[in-house]
Amino acid sequence: MFRSYGRAVTDNWPHIAPAPETPDCGPPSFVPGHGWSVTRHVDVRAALTDPNLRVPPVESGPPGTLDWLRASVSRFSAPHRHARHRATVVGALAELDPDALRREAARRTVAVLDRAGDRLDVMPALARAVPLRVLAEGLGLADPAAAGTAVAVVAAAYHPGADPASTRRADAAVQTVLALVPPGPPEVRANLVGLLIQACDATAGLIGAAAHHLLPPVDGRPDGDAPGSAGTTALLAEVLRLDPPVRATRRVTTTGVRLGGQDLPAGSPVLLRFDAANRDPLVFTEPAAFRPGRPGGGLLTFGAGERGCPGDRHALALAAGVLDVLRARCRRIHADLRHEPHPTLRVPTDLEVSVR
Repeated sequence: MFRSYGRAVTDNWPHIAPAPETPDCGPPSFVPGHGWSVTRHVDVRAALTDPNLRVPPVESGPPGTLDWLRASVSRFSAPHRHARHRATVVGALAELDPDALRREAARRTVAVLDRAGDRLDVMPALARAVPLRVLAEGLGLADPAAAGTAVAVVAAAYHPGADPASTRRADAAVQTVLALVPPGPPEVRANLVGLLIQACDATAGLIGAAAHHLLPPVDGRPDGDAPGSAGTTALLAEVLRLDPPVRATRRVTTTGVRLGGQDLPAGSPVLLRFDAANRDPLVFTEPAAFRPGRPGGGLLTFGAGERGCPGDRHALALAAGVLDVLRARCRRIHADLRHEPHPTLRVPTDLEVSVR
């Protein structure tokens, strides 16, 4: 399938079209009833690093509930608590070797494929289950499989605005996973759960997108052209750019801000579009072309600034472990790719492959 990892050879790479709802790059624009949409790379990066654009505040709730969890984790923390919560996450990740995570994810993927028969749905069997279980085990949870199941329920309602039924289910799941977290201060335990939640949908979306774009079709190229394990990390980085699982993130202005030539009043909701910024032609030569190993650090999918994702290396390692094995043993079965309904995430609902 792939004959060269150099920039000069691109004919054999897949074409990854933008999602239908991905906007073109342009100045910040105001959408009545929704707020400002920011699409240019320079403007998204500026917004991510501007202290006057903050993560929208969340309300707390009784200990052990979803609302309490949101208010306690680094992801939604107010500025005066964010550094402390982030340090908890960074410290927990520092104990985990990305290379070891990759090997364990590959080992578990092999075990699943060995039991699968000749067909498998990647999303439930691998994309969600394997990274969560490996990470939960690394963080010392008592029952990694049960923790992964509970975390998936919490993740479905994690972002504010979930329906009440999902929130009730998530409240019960928070209690379940907290019971499996090692003893410690409540905020530390909450942030370990938050780390698992952050890894849930985003990593699954990356694995699903990569499997869809990179695996050869069942009726396609001969085995001799199938890719080996080399280059998986570079391939994933380019999938992250062109078809990111996290399409956007939200901010709100705390004072009047001038961004991209526009004046945004205080209290303005702002949507930062990673999917558009990652295709900005002012930053990426031939932005629609799939070119693993692009130079520079232009990728914005993991964010930037003090709230940039602290687990980017770990997420890539977990996804790479799964993809290493999929690329060696699976072919994609043709089907229309559908995605779960979500305003900022892009996660395939199912993705069937043949197994050898």
